[in-house]
Amino acid sequence: MTELGTRLKEARLSKGYSLDDLQEITKIQKRYLMGIEEGNYSMMPGSFYVRAFIKQYAEAVGLNAEELLETYKGDVPGAQNEQVSQSMSQSPSRRKLKGPSNKMMEAMPKIIAALFIVVIIVAMWVLWQSKSNAGTPKEEEISPEVQYDENPKPIDSEKEKQEKEQENATNKADDDKPEEEVVEVKQAISTGTIEADGETTSYTLTGTDVFNIRIEVSGPTFVGVRDQNQTELLADTRVYNAGEVVTLDATAQTYARIRLGDSTQAKVYINDELLTYAQQKVTQNIVINFNKEQ
Repeated sequence: MTELGTRLKEARLSKGYSLDDLQEITKIQKRYLMGIEEGNYSMMPGSFYVRAFIKQYAEAVGLNAEELLETYKGDVPGAQNEQVSQSMSQSPSRRKLKGPSNKMMEAMPKIIAALFIVVIIVAMWVLWQSKSNAGTPKEEEISPEVQYDENPKPIDSEKEKQEKEQENATNKADDDKPEEEVVEVKQAISTGTIEADGETTSYTLTGTDVFNIRIEVSGPTFVGVRDQNQTELLADTRVYNAGEVVTLDATAQTYARIRLGDSTQAKVYINDELLTYAQQKVTQNIVINFNKEQ
């Protein structure tokens, strides 16, 4: 067991957590948690996940993750080794880099000379066209002949006058009608209220009949969504990575609890409106109480 694993295990025991409790909190498999405590990182999917799991473990037991990783950086495999090996395997071989062939170099003067001749021919043609257009007299503008109607229509009959008067009266009545005021109801999200446990913040969504959740992830973080009965609403509850987006239509719910393993790596949008966190805790619960607009 490494010093890092010993430190984490002592912090877990001081909190009174079992490995099963910690698995429920962090959503990290129990065998990975045991591997971290024993310093056995070979079972992990990669060095990147080793650092991410250690960080979530530390935050769950109340330790400063960044300070812990810096203090015991000799015990933690670095993620740079994998990136260096990948970049070396993807670098192009020098043998594939070839300069222009000798035949191409020999043909270049001929190509340049041919392009020069084409440019001269085009310039001469343009000059000849401009001279030809200058010598052509402009056509005289012919004004259109004005035609007079020899058989003008008689003045509107009495019936037509009545129809026009009626139409004008209808249009005037429509113009006199007051315009209906359109009242636009916008959604509102209340200021977050921090619950007694210190990790949960409650908000209230009003002024809308739609409840859509979107979570944009910028770094590794656990994401889970439950209802008031602690039933999972999100089918894929796990650790998400940078670039992934979680979407959920919760319109049928009146309550949704969003669990974020690292809130600094995730942005929560409610009906495309960015939610402002009421507290800056790393691991926290976001509770949305939905009062549906009838």
